[in-house]
Amino acid sequence: MTVRQEKKSIPQWPETERPRERLLTKGSEVLTDAQLLAILLRTGRRDSSAVQVAMEILHHAGSLPGLARSGIEELCAIPGVGPAKAAQLKAAFELGKRVMAVPLSTGTRISSSADLYRHFHPLLRDLKHELFKVVLLDAKNTVMKEATVSEGSLTLSIVHPREVFAMAVRESAAAVIFLHNHPSGDPTPSAEDQRLTDRLVAAGEVLGIRVLDHVIVGDGRYVSFADEGWLTGKS
Repeated sequence: MTVRQEKKSIPQWPETERPRERLLTKGSEVLTDAQLLAILLRTGRRDSSAVQVAMEILHHAGSLPGLARSGIEELCAIPGVGPAKAAQLKAAFELGKRVMAVPLSTGTRISSSADLYRHFHPLLRDLKHELFKVVLLDAKNTVMKEATVSEGSLTLSIVHPREVFAMAVRESAAAVIFLHNHPSGDPTPSAEDQRLTDRLVAAGEVLGIRVLDHVIVGDGRYVSFADEGWLTGKS
């Protein structure tokens, strides 16, 4: 495909080179990243085809993971990408994350930290901010409910034991598991992570609700407080 062709409107291309037609006849796996994005974009701009715009998007983002992390404003700053196209791209990536996530529905039994990682890693790895979640479990360690407790930089004041355990008490949970992500990609716990975990464990002991784990999700790896023996509750 020549640069000259990329700038033409896709309907002007030979039918065998059009991304949508190639996908229908040869399968999605033969398309480049730019061609797949072009199908989502549907149209380009006056001087460039959808494929050319898609190539510029990838260049701007640096990679597909970088594109998944891009915000709406960043995408809209690229010529040819308005709010509607930016929303289409974000929706496509979100669907991809949900497909990759192992279902964690009501009644699912949690047997290890790896179970939690497999579910939450696709959902959390590309976030640019920290998100703190709680998973409520019954006496058999099966999932009752999961919920987001807070978003932003985690501190003792933002993630308060009173708010976290109010939900657990209301739902009559026997145990809880905490989980959050590190946008840096490094799941190594900070001193603040340890202090927060200690306070949550201590509060759980007072209320008779077991804290089974606190899992920190990074990029391709995670740290489990339970696996490391760090659930002390002494702070």
